[in-house]
Amino acid sequence: MKRLIQSLSKAANLFFLVFAVVSGILLFQAQVPPGHVFDDNNPNIEQPTLESYSHFNPNLGNQPDVVTISDFDNFDVGIDNYEQYGSNNPLNPLWLFFGANASPQNARGTTNGGLNWYLSNPTYPGGTCCDPWAAHTGSGVLIYASGVTGQYIYRSTNNGITWSAPILSVSGNDRNHVSAEYTGTGPYANYVYAAMTPGNFGRSTDAGLTWTTTFSPSNALPGAYIAVGPNGTTNGGCVMYVTNTGSDASGSRVYNFYRSTNGGANFTLMSSQSGWSGFVGTYAGGRNNINNARTAPHPKIAMDNSNGPNRGRLYFINASNDPPGSGNKPDIWLRYSTDQGATWSARVIVNDNPNPTASDQWFPEIWCEGTTGKLYIHWYDDRANPSNFTTDIYATYTTNGGQSFATSQRLTNQSFVFPNPPCSPGCYRGDYTTMMANNPKVGFSVWGDHRNGTALNMGSYFPDFAMRVSPNAFGMNGINDSQFVYVTVPAVKLYSDTALFTATVTNPPGSGTITLDLLNKTTNTAQNRLLTYPDSLRLRIKTSGGVPNGGYTVRVVGNGPNGTPVHERFININVGFVGIVNQNQPAEYSLGQNYPNPFNPSTKVSFSIVNSGFVNVSVYDISGRLVSNLVNQNLKTGSYEYEWNAKDYPSGVYFYRITTPGFTDTKKMILVK
Repeated sequence: MKRLIQSLSKAANLFFLVFAVVSGILLFQAQVPPGHVFDDNNPNIEQPTLESYSHFNPNLGNQPDVVTISDFDNFDVGIDNYEQYGSNNPLNPLWLFFGANASPQNARGTTNGGLNWYLSNPTYPGGTCCDPWAAHTGSGVLIYASGVTGQYIYRSTNNGITWSAPILSVSGNDRNHVSAEYTGTGPYANYVYAAMTPGNFGRSTDAGLTWTTTFSPSNALPGAYIAVGPNGTTNGGCVMYVTNTGSDASGSRVYNFYRSTNGGANFTLMSSQSGWSGFVGTYAGGRNNINNARTAPHPKIAMDNSNGPNRGRLYFINASNDPPGSGNKPDIWLRYSTDQGATWSARVIVNDNPNPTASDQWFPEIWCEGTTGKLYIHWYDDRANPSNFTTDIYATYTTNGGQSFATSQRLTNQSFVFPNPPCSPGCYRGDYTTMMANNPKVGFSVWGDHRNGTALNMGSYFPDFAMRVSPNAFGMNGINDSQFVYVTVPAVKLYSDTALFTATVTNPPGSGTITLDLLNKTTNTAQNRLLTYPDSLRLRIKTSGGVPNGGYTVRVVGNGPNGTPVHERFININVGFVGIVNQNQPAEYSLGQNYPNPFNPSTKVSFSIVNSGFVNVSVYDISGRLVSNLVNQNLKTGSYEYEWNAKDYPSGVYFYRITTPGFTDTKKMILVK
């Protein structure tokens, strides 16, 4: 699950390179629906590219890759493409779901807060691919919308594990959107609403089973958006619908705000707003773009469904150049309305980079958490190096209705150049990302990330804490031995709640006992949580009763409130013979050939070190995956011998490698069962 970056010897490097070439890269190529036309160069059609694949590691089941840099996790959740959009089940904050522009393997779901993701694969009818949107009803029904030639709805009662047959909700040709009344109470409980360019609006009164088109305003440009909120004390009594019209070429757009107070049966125009958005970056190739990749001034709205002081507040967010001319730098702007779109506050800048006119901020996403009204916002941001468009995802939140914002936090733990690879003017690089939060403490973001040269879907918790275990590998005796490991939160991103830790042996021994105790780092009394940061606990690992020789793994999990965020770290323990053959000064560093070789199931590895210091001796399988740490600790000058018991590993070729400050070597051994 973890990506291992190790400096290998020339021999090992050559081996791994050959293996990678032979093995190749596992790709799942998107299937294009019959008769579907893709056109990246048409500025009037927002079509997906043919750049999508699934890269879940088949050897790890449905586990994503966890990219841990500076002790912060980003989750590579398994598909590559743009336009991620998701939803969070209001009945359970650990149930998340999102889709992206890939067909048919276009979506991922999780029921444990993002620790494990599973493939979700609704069956598309011909020509319905892409532009995904998702929403949950108050009863927990997941609604998934997709299509660029009519919007099709898929229903799931188990968070996308299985799906209903697709249902046509509204007609149109681009940029669909779906929303739902998710409080589950009131006269409009489980109503679902859908919209699609050129302005068609439809509703379902039975949680997505049947649909009626009720409203068709003019919407000349893509970007219709729906928000559902209260009307006074009536939950779901206000349905807001914003459309996007005007001229893309001139940067002159008009946002029309419509309101329904009868469950989407009919609408009233509340206000028309012009001058809120100009260009986003530079206008070229028929599109707004940054570094040639298309951007979008699409309006985004959200309503406060909480019972807090800002209940019913309507939020509007977009990206726009400031000053407004083509070629200037865009920022993220927020406005709010306390009278359901009739009048609006002055705009407020969301991003807090020191010089807003020196860098680009675009593709904002918004989510209003329904318990407290906490408003989450994230966006693309190239403040790190605007000259070469080095990009990150930044996020913030407001708890006072948009009056002020928390300090912006970087969610990406590795920057990327946007777009990567380069593309022609106006080329496609998506229009939106997703932020989800049905938890008053923490949200989850998913975005298109270009760190590997394509738009992999990366996710992160926000706010979040970092996590570290040290040491993460060592040897022990099987009788009455102990080792202390520090479990540390070294840094946080606006995180101020409890971090709770658990530790388990994932492969318990057949006899004897491995005992795990989480302790206060100073008093050694029982303690399994941290309340202030940075801080740490101690994990005491003890063997007793004759634990058999072999490799064991301790899993340490850090949980936030309501089970999120979830961070996972592993400690590799090798129980076996640990012998000091000789502590005289060796003549030179050396790594001996294991004996016996071939072996079944155990073998001994010997080595000598000239100078005292940190020593790592690790075993890798033929794919280059770390399977065991024999040594990971400070040793004195001398000659040593360690035993590796491979009873739990399959036959095959393995490599063992020693790393010290003054010496590195790698040798091969063969396990035959």
